[in-house]
Amino acid sequence: MTAPFFSVVIPTRARLERLRVCLDALADSEYPKEQFEVIVVNDGSDALSAAALAQFHGRLDVVAVHQAWAGPAAARNNGAMRARGTYVAFTDDDCAVARDWLRILEATIRAHPAALIGGRTVNALPRNIYATASQLLVDYLYGYYHGGAGRGPRFFTSNNLCVSTAALRDLGGFDVSFKLAAGEDREFCDRWLDAGGALQYAPDAIVHHRNATTLGSFTRQHLSYGRGARSFHLARARRAHSRVEIEPWTFYVRLVAFPLANGWKLRAPLLSALLAWSQVLNVAGYFLERARGDRG
Repeated sequence: MTAPFFSVVIPTRARLERLRVCLDALADSEYPKEQFEVIVVNDGSDALSAAALAQFHGRLDVVAVHQAWAGPAAARNNGAMRARGTYVAFTDDDCAVARDWLRILEATIRAHPAALIGGRTVNALPRNIYATASQLLVDYLYGYYHGGAGRGPRFFTSNNLCVSTAALRDLGGFDVSFKLAAGEDREFCDRWLDAGGALQYAPDAIVHHRNATTLGSFTRQHLSYGRGARSFHLARARRAHSRVEIEPWTFYVRLVAFPLANGWKLRAPLLSALLAWSQVLNVAGYFLERARGDRG
């Protein structure tokens, strides 16, 4: 059997309806079906049965891998270890890829075969103020860290990421000490750069993020991001790096002002307040994780 060019790896945990939307989008891809496989990694949930994927047989080359709960970093590694594709492309179960996603990733690979490639994520729930604020935060960070004189991209989110399968394995995959969906992609990108690799942004490789966030889940998410930031700092320390530099105060001012400068009009004050709240939560999560570690 000829190996596919892509292995698409999707970690999931007890979100079957979202996963079906994700798989439907992949089944509708314009990319040749024989050129990609889909590996769904069930992270400790009993909600994913063989029958749940049966509707996609004939539409997708899809398999399910099951593991005891270990977090999305371990799930991605588990999927990548079973990948037959030359390149592995990661997305999440609450994302729907564009029909040309794999085609654009392939074109980017042809131009930059050794790079770690990241695409662009678009909020698919623009009426959800919390999902909108979370996406604005990502947009701001991409603009901030991907710009500057002579400075290339510094990180990509793991819901739209592509890399050589062999290179991923050689680097050791994602750091499985990250149990939460927070910071493991940042750490992987940092380790990739530290090993001499390059990052390449592919803004036309789009996934639509469908995260129906509430105030409660927004709060938990950004607390988790703070906890992930602490784990990231510790991971860098283990690699004998210097300490992570704290951004200047202007970084936070521009972040909070970002909705005002980007045409959000009547929603801008609330979006700015949520971005400010996200940073408070990030700091709280960081020190919460540090306190937990100190007690441990």
